[in-house]
This record gives sequence, structure tokens and C-alpha cells, in this order.
Amino acid sequence: MALSGFEGFEKRLELHFSGDGDPITAGEGLRQLDFKSLEQILAAVQCTVVSAVGNLYFDAYVLSESSLFVYPTKIVIKTCGTTQLLKSIPPLLSHAHHLGLNICSCRYTRGNFIFPKSQPFPHTSFTEEAIYLEQSLPNHLCYRKASVMPSKLSSHSWHVFSASDDDHQMTADLFTIEVCMTELDTVLARKFYRSGDDSGKEMTVLTGIVDINPDAVVCDFAFDPCGYSMNGMDGTHYSTIHVTPEDGYSYASFECVGSIHTREDIGEMLKKVVQIFRPATMSVSTTTSVGQEIWARVKNVLESVGLSCRSCAVDEFPATGCIVFQTFTTRRT
Repeated sequence: MALSGFEGFEKRLELHFSGDGDPITAGEGLRQLDFKSLEQILAAVQCTVVSAVGNLYFDAYVLSESSLFVYPTKIVIKTCGTTQLLKSIPPLLSHAHHLGLNICSCRYTRGNFIFPKSQPFPHTSFTEEAIYLEQSLPNHLCYRKASVMPSKLSSHSWHVFSASDDDHQMTADLFTIEVCMTELDTVLARKFYRSGDDSGKEMTVLTGIVDINPDAVVCDFAFDPCGYSMNGMDGTHYSTIHVTPEDGYSYASFECVGSIHTREDIGEMLKKVVQIFRPATMSVSTTTSVGQEIWARVKNVLESVGLSCRSCAVDEFPATGCIVFQTFTTRRT
């Protein structure tokens, strides 16, 4: 907990691995990590598991600060507050090595911290984060890039570090959307305060989050006295929401992974997200293989529900592809 308020903006780390011999199948690879090993990794970050669910393809954990997703050859950790996310890398690489896996790519992303002076090492600045990543990753991840993608809003910029080896290539038909929302509608934000024995499931239904993707299996958690997290599982894809509703530094995030073949569904999902939170300011980072213009669909959808696009930045990263970073504000009357 930061002295000035809770830091809602998350840090996100995505690591991909490869193994020798036959392709790794569902239920193998990183999913062999036992709970004690996961606890050790999360202890380095300074967070814990509060709820979990799994399916044939991956395991999803709600954490005391955000989320963890474990696939056979991919792991995604997303944490908020004053967690030390990058300190998960050494134990993760060690455990993966014992499973016969080698890291082949890394992507680290985050927005602007609301309370940057409250962040501990190595998150005191993006420069420090990049140096820590450079020193923590093995030398065979030789294609590296660190960049801050700007916007016209001083409160929203996008920090990206990417590293990969010679062989790693991103899956061509997948995209990742990371949404950061600030200045939430105060009436809607109050729905994320617990009243009596309200559970995460009750909050999921009350706020309309259950309708964002009706096909998803939802694992949710309501914090005391306020705050909310959920993970949704839909086949091989996940979605996740985290909410810090306090006045003065309210924040919510939405992230999903999907296929470009079902990109029309993204528009409806984003409409529902905006209606649930009604943020005054919103940023969207869209990561795709080069040439996939999901970002244009995002812009059209958000402008149709009363938001105006204030800026758009584009950059390319090794093994990641194209990242488009857009910022939006409520339309001026």
C-alpha cells in the first residue's frame, strides 16, 4: 500500500519457453509447477494466490495483486500496488530449467504509475526496469528493445521492453489488448465496495461484468473493504479485470487475448467495459502481428460510445510484432 493511495496501474510480464524434442502438450511444461513452486515465485514479487481455476489449456490464478496465467510454454504475471514483479524472473527461469524449458522471449509492459515515488526497486523508473531486465535475461535473447510510447495525455504513456532469441515467432492470428482506465464514474465505482458479505460472484453479476463474455468461465474475488479482480477463461483465451475504486485515484483495467478471426467480438466487449466503468480517461494498447489492424476497430468502437481518440503511437518490437497505443477521453460537449 502506497502512503498516498493504492497503485492501480499494473506491471505485466509475459515469458515464452521452448523445450527439446516433441511439442509440449496440454497439462505439461510449466503447468507441472506445483503450488509450492508458484508460491516461491510469487513470494519474490510479494503477492499471494487468493483464487484459482483451470481448464484443458491453462491455469488462471487471481492474486492478492492482480493475476497469473500459466500455459505449457507461456506464463503471464500481472501485478499492481508496490509489488516487485521483475524479481519473479530468476526463480521462474530456474524452475523452467528444471522442467527442461528454455526461455525464448520476454515482454514487459506497463502504463504510468499514479504514485511513482512509492515504487520499490527495480520499479523506481523505466530505466532501472530495463537495466534489471537486461541483466536478468540470458544472453541468447539477443534481440532487445526498450521504448516509451508517448501520448498527448501526461497521465498515460506506455512502457515496453521486448527480448527474443533467433527462433521465436509470435502466433500470427493472436492479439492482446491491454486497457487502462482512470477517473471512473463515482456512482459505478461504488459497486466495487463490499456491502456485508458480498462475494466476488455477486459483484460480477451486479456490475454487469458477467455479460462481457458470457461464454467465459469466471474466477472472481471481492476485496475488503473495496476492490475487485476476475479472470475469465474461454478455451485457450483469457480475459482479466482489476478495479481500484477509491475516489481520487480510481482505476480499472481490462485485458484480453483473442484471435483475429473473432475480432468483431472485441468491439462488443469493449462497449460493455466502457459502460461498466465510464472512465474519463482511457488508454488501449493493442499487440498484434504486423499488418493486423485491430486498433482501427478499437478506435471506431470507442468513439461510437462517446470517447474521443486523443493520440495514437505505433512501434514494432522483436518477437512481439506491432504495438499500437491509443488514448481516449470523454467527448467534450
